[in-house]
Amino acid sequence: MAAAAEGTASPAFMLGRLAVVPDLSGALWLPDERTLVVADLHLEKGSAYAARGIFLPPYDSTATLAALTAAILRHAPLRVIALGDSFHDREAEARISADNLAALRLLQTGRDWIWVTGNHDPQISRAMGGGTADTIALSGVTLRHEPDASEAGFEIAGHLHPAAKVRMRGRALRRRCFALSQKRCVMPAMGAYAGGLNLRDIAFRPLLDVSFSAHLLGDTRLFRIDPRLLLPD
Repeated sequence: MAAAAEGTASPAFMLGRLAVVPDLSGALWLPDERTLVVADLHLEKGSAYAARGIFLPPYDSTATLAALTAAILRHAPLRVIALGDSFHDREAEARISADNLAALRLLQTGRDWIWVTGNHDPQISRAMGGGTADTIALSGVTLRHEPDASEAGFEIAGHLHPAAKVRMRGRALRRRCFALSQKRCVMPAMGAYAGGLNLRDIAFRPLLDVSFSAHLLGDTRLFRIDPRLLLPD
């Protein structure tokens, strides 16, 4: 059983009345709404670690914003929705460089920008531009940070940073991925230092039905993976 290649974007999937298109960047394109959805940017995670004496290359925010810029240039959205944990902690706004803040504000020019609050960033100041919300509803689909297993309708969420491990061409490969079921899309983290949780983890069991598929972010294309091919860590 082989994985299906999908190019830089998957075909459109329907969550109720809403068409969703997973993108190689880790963003989700909603063509009918001209909206780009991203999750878990975790801006300034590197500087947060540095403050605790754990020194990583201090370029994660720059890299994350570059990936976000590329996705925006590709799709030209009228609206961008960031699904929580956009900033790694409450002090990230004070640590972000002037250049990265200017780049972020430039991305917001001429389009609506909504920060959905997350557990890492329950409050976002006006200095970051855009507006804030706890949840958003689009075409009958609820967009929130943390998936809600009790959600009776359709949902797009982040928070769990899904990743898939598979064996391809004789070697094990672990990459970030989208998890798509009939009612829910759990998005990968876009943040450069965000990491990922294996889809075989128990946290995903109440969220994904037996028909779900994983859409793995490859180097140049997405791969739709049958859940029977997924490996534990």
